[in-house]
Amino acid sequence: MTRIFIPQDVAALAVGAEKVAKAVAAQGGDGVTIVRTGSRGLFWLEPLVEVETPAGRIAYGPVTPADVPGLFAAGFLTGAAHPLCLGPTAQIPWLARQNRLTFARCGIIDPLSVEDYRAHGGFKGIARALDLGPSNTIEEVVRSGLRGRGGAGFPTGIKWRTVAAAPADRRYIVCNADEGDSGTFADRMMLEGDPLALIEGMVIAGYGVGADKGYVYSRSEYPHANHIFTRALYVARKAGLLGPSILGTDFGFDIELRVGAGAYVCGEETALLESLEGKRGVVRAKPPLPAIKGLFGRPTVVNNLLSLATVPTILANGAQAYADYGMGRSRGTMPIQIAGNVKFGGLFEDAFGITLGEIVNEVGGGTLTGRPVKAVQCGGPLGAYFPPSLFDTQYDYEAFTARGGLIGHGGIVVFDDSVDLSAQARFAMEFCAIESCGKCTPCRIGSTRGAEVIDRIRAGIEVEANIALVEDLCQTMKFGSLCALGGFTPYPVLSALQHFPEDFRRGQLPVAAE
Repeated sequence: MTRIFIPQDVAALAVGAEKVAKAVAAQGGDGVTIVRTGSRGLFWLEPLVEVETPAGRIAYGPVTPADVPGLFAAGFLTGAAHPLCLGPTAQIPWLARQNRLTFARCGIIDPLSVEDYRAHGGFKGIARALDLGPSNTIEEVVRSGLRGRGGAGFPTGIKWRTVAAAPADRRYIVCNADEGDSGTFADRMMLEGDPLALIEGMVIAGYGVGADKGYVYSRSEYPHANHIFTRALYVARKAGLLGPSILGTDFGFDIELRVGAGAYVCGEETALLESLEGKRGVVRAKPPLPAIKGLFGRPTVVNNLLSLATVPTILANGAQAYADYGMGRSRGTMPIQIAGNVKFGGLFEDAFGITLGEIVNEVGGGTLTGRPVKAVQCGGPLGAYFPPSLFDTQYDYEAFTARGGLIGHGGIVVFDDSVDLSAQARFAMEFCAIESCGKCTPCRIGSTRGAEVIDRIRAGIEVEANIALVEDLCQTMKFGSLCALGGFTPYPVLSALQHFPEDFRRGQLPVAAE
């Protein structure tokens, strides 16, 4: 019996993976077993089909249903040559140059198979945590240097230490899977490709801080991921990874999936907590911090999905093994999501320190259109626009901050020279106005006024005066907004003004004399 691996990740399904799987099943009959995996993250090659051979897994792609008869005729069950053959999957250059720690299993295992998960290192993290004890588990995460992968970059272990030390009758673990940034998809890929890693990470977090309940806050826009994760919770309970006795110990922990309605602001941790409590998703004033007074007024760990999914690897291999990757205060690896006008889009995980130019030109292959790259937006819709002159910037929290940028959730969106950055700046203000929770004036009113002023600039009305007004407005929003939605909107606007001033002065009209 030959095993054939076909992704059931949404990115693969969108380009026909389900039809390919049915065609392979019909052609192979009883001689094949089809394993539905997550995606490897090479989106331009989806649907990517792999066959297990004595020499390892051989990849073919992108495969269409019409290709399947020819593949069988060529002998692809033995890894034979074919125009779509990519050779051993692990040796595909785009994969081979990565350092996959968080996504080590994604695209390789059946995401709902406990046996597959265990065979590829699963459960080692929680087993070691149980040996270390709660406080030593927290300190292991501290020593690893893991920082929040949702955007703020706050040290994960320090947050856990704070929650553990806060007096309370109950504590909670909350996973922020409300992935709303443009050009990001890592959370979804993990939910669909390796959900047991997230579950194990949350269990470890619960054990470390003394919590017995966790919540995963996901998006209604991810129905497929939510369905798979719901099934994974059932599988985990049957395997003893969730429930009143974790792996036969007296430690109990369980997880509940909650699905939000798609408000971007609910990606902010306090608005997320409000939503979890059944209230309108409105940002809370801080202090108190969620680590002291969070969900239902109890100390709460709020971590991004990628942060929690990385924890099992850290515990399994040791803090130092993880900290050996990266640079400066940015330790470990980052799952970088490459999107937009780019030849090779997908998920690329590597150690911090790779340059932005390497990511865009070498890994991403430049633009799909073949036109010159004009700008790259890093960190979602509220991230700064970087021109090619800044492509020597190392992918590192502090390096990006020094140049007025954000790493955010690891999204990178590429634009060629046909983009109008004044239109993109206006979009940032409009996006903020639409998504604002409305609680604070700088965000609610400032974004609306900002879009109006940029409209006047684009119309050529008192251009210089209105540019000065936008810059002043951005400072008010940056320092006066209650949360990062209003506070970060100035990043795309100011970076567009700084690096692409010509896009704001194309239609300048003479100003009437007073």
